[in-house]
Amino acid sequence: MAKAALKTASKKIAKPVKKPVAKAGSGTGAAKAKSSGQASGKDASRLIDQRIRELKGWRGETLARMRALILQTDPAMIEEWKWMGTPVWSHDGIVCTGESYTKVVKLTFARGAALADPARLFNSSLEGNTRRAIDIREGETVDASAFKALIKAAVAQNGAAKKK
Repeated sequence: MAKAALKTASKKIAKPVKKPVAKAGSGTGAAKAKSSGQASGKDASRLIDQRIRELKGWRGETLARMRALILQTDPAMIEEWKWMGTPVWSHDGIVCTGESYTKVVKLTFARGAALADPARLFNSSLEGNTRRAIDIREGETVDASAFKALIKAAVAQNGAAKKK
């Protein structure tokens, strides 16, 4: 994979990692999520903090770094916790999700197929008509300015869709 915005030492295959969900009253000190496994605002932010701590190593560092870029790019971004343990960032609709697997941290853009990607960050879920994803493997770095441009474009796309 020789993408301009991603640098890697080797190709690896992704395998799902079981995502533990903090349960209300579990004694973990985590925010209490609704019984449906969903939360937003401060509760979601606490659950995302907990996920990052649980991941440890390169996956936790990568998810933390990408989250920081998302929140720096759009301070009005809303953090959510959906689908029994998936971090979600929204502004006028879902911008992207952050999933962790054994070999990749995956950032899936809900309307990514509609976004221009001149830096060619999207490297996964390329066959569909709606979503696009960025798979980040251990040792890879993502071009921060290109990623921020994708976040801005996704927020603008959501805003345009909302006005229709």
